[in-house]
Amino acid sequence: MTVTDINLFKPLKVGDIEVKTRVAMAPLTRFRAPNHLVTDLQPTYYSQRGLSPGTLLISEATFISEAASGYDSAPGIYNEEQVKAWSKVTDAIHAKESFLFIQLWALGRSAIKADLDKRGLPYVSASDIADSSMNPNAPKPTPLTKEDIKQYIKDYVQAAKNAIAAGADGYGGSIENRARFSLEIVDAVSEAIGANKVAIRLSPWGRFGSVDPDVSPIPQFSYVITELEKRALEGKQLAYISLVDPHITMDIQMNEIETQDSNDFARQIWTGVIVKASGFNYESAKDDTEKDDKVIIAFGRHFIANPDLIERFKQNVPLNKYDRTTFYTPGPKGYTDYPFANEVKTEV
Repeated sequence: MTVTDINLFKPLKVGDIEVKTRVAMAPLTRFRAPNHLVTDLQPTYYSQRGLSPGTLLISEATFISEAASGYDSAPGIYNEEQVKAWSKVTDAIHAKESFLFIQLWALGRSAIKADLDKRGLPYVSASDIADSSMNPNAPKPTPLTKEDIKQYIKDYVQAAKNAIAAGADGYGGSIENRARFSLEIVDAVSEAIGANKVAIRLSPWGRFGSVDPDVSPIPQFSYVITELEKRALEGKQLAYISLVDPHITMDIQMNEIETQDSNDFARQIWTGVIVKASGFNYESAKDDTEKDDKVIIAFGRHFIANPDLIERFKQNVPLNKYDRTTFYTPGPKGYTDYPFANEVKTEV
């Protein structure tokens, strides 16, 4: 069997684009955008990883507004300067004939309160429950009012419009009440730019942020995905849903732990494209894409260390090892200086 016979390297329609491979780059926060502005590093970083034409790249999480921020060095896309900076990134990616979806972000109680305080911004979330997962003395956020929620929806819509203006190809109580905010954002953004340019990322088994590990996430996420499938049947199908697979989870000390949990329930509901991430290697990615013809596998750490990851997979070239100590540090080290196979480098 040659690589042309493997589903992993076959085209797939995703919204209104067609990717040439089912290997994607997962969204990766790297903290190299001082004052929420991408720099000259990002066009090089992303275009390196779009080396194989037709690759889907999903951007690092990007703030929808200053009020939704809370990490100083993560990017935003809420003002003209940021849109112009992101345009340089998308131009570099499109020059490689690859695609970018920008992942839009609002931190809520995960924000660093001190970062908000120095900007004179409120520390808000869906409720006043503190995130004690990392700090038992964590402050309580101020609950969002109904008017605040409406503003956040408007901010998501504007950020989505900004992403398209920058040249991006898309952007990422009761069960019903907990789902309402997300679904209202999906509806508003889909109305603004078209559902086929919109995606959503879900982490059913994520345990950060003081999520109760004893409560099954399946009923809640089944409801959300069912609602998304209903919209698809009404002609408003999202480009894809992105699921963080629970092959490996993390405890509070960031230790990797094997788990037997599964996202199989999602495929029983959603009939469109699923982008899966977390814990995959070449063999498991190949197996998953053979079993399901509407699956894309997103790689994170391997894509960090191997900008030519897809070509290495195709040619059975050993992978570079990633340097975890440089994941969140500023500058080009561990960002744009990983070697290409055969020392073939692409510059912007």
